[in-house]
Amino acid sequence: MLHKISQELKARIQQFPASDKILFNNKQIEIDARHFQPIPEHFSSKSIAFIDGGQAEILSAANFSLSFIRVGAFVYRYNKKIQEVKNEFYLLTTVKYERDDIMYEAIIFPLQGEKTIDQQDLTLSSTDPSIKITAERASITQISNLARRFAELALAAKVNADIIVLDGTLEPSYRKEEKYLSRLPANVCALAKSSSLFTASGNSPLVLLNRLRPRGCWNYFVENNSHFVKLHPKAKHIFRFTGNKDFLPHLMENSKDALFFGYPYGLIAVDKFARVSNEEKKSSRMNFLLKAENKDILEYLSAANAHDILDNLG
Repeated sequence: MLHKISQELKARIQQFPASDKILFNNKQIEIDARHFQPIPEHFSSKSIAFIDGGQAEILSAANFSLSFIRVGAFVYRYNKKIQEVKNEFYLLTTVKYERDDIMYEAIIFPLQGEKTIDQQDLTLSSTDPSIKITAERASITQISNLARRFAELALAAKVNADIIVLDGTLEPSYRKEEKYLSRLPANVCALAKSSSLFTASGNSPLVLLNRLRPRGCWNYFVENNSHFVKLHPKAKHIFRFTGNKDFLPHLMENSKDALFFGYPYGLIAVDKFARVSNEEKKSSRMNFLLKAENKDILEYLSAANAHDILDNLG
């Protein structure tokens, strides 16, 4: 059966045409080999900040969620880390009924310093299309995704570096996200590890561009400040880049680590730094339950843990 499935998939892939168009912002953009541009070698003293975030759900029930969020920035010069910045906070999201609608409302509890994002921006309808995945109401845990994204953008707006690199894109996905995007300085760019774009025939533009690519490092201009880039001659991956293409030579200098040729080491390092481990998650959960001293909270958790029970049966 698996061999039959493999043959079917192979046949469908082989049906893709050699020439195609990228579907981008409701437009069809012709893929043209003339749009490839080499990225020149350029080593400089510019500082580069890499920003990413991590999160973990500590506790959740149908009507509340407690998450821990960590956002970090590593600043490099001459490919050596010269500074790190960290913003950590707990996020408590609860439910309220307002104007005939179920609303999610969050409170931020920073571990140090002040709140970097506005709590009011995390009050959202449970049916808001920017957080819904199915026809049902969005899960309350979706609010932590907003908080993390807003915190990453807020950090990018204040960190001090010549070039600032975010993991992902600079396109809004959530309500009120444009507020934080509008505060970003001109020296902010973004690199996305994955792309959900398609060609007109349903192919992956990354695969098609990889077949048409020239040798060496290059960028392929799509529209406005959007590009596809290859940042190391030995790289097997192409990434989507958003921002000023003049930053690409500097990113290329940071993308020579054999762990992941073509992907900036700064983003690898800050991803590891910001990630919330299972040990941290378990420790936070245990500390909260020990200090809660509230049977009402435990009642709600018991009502929501049927999935955990089934998972543990395996």
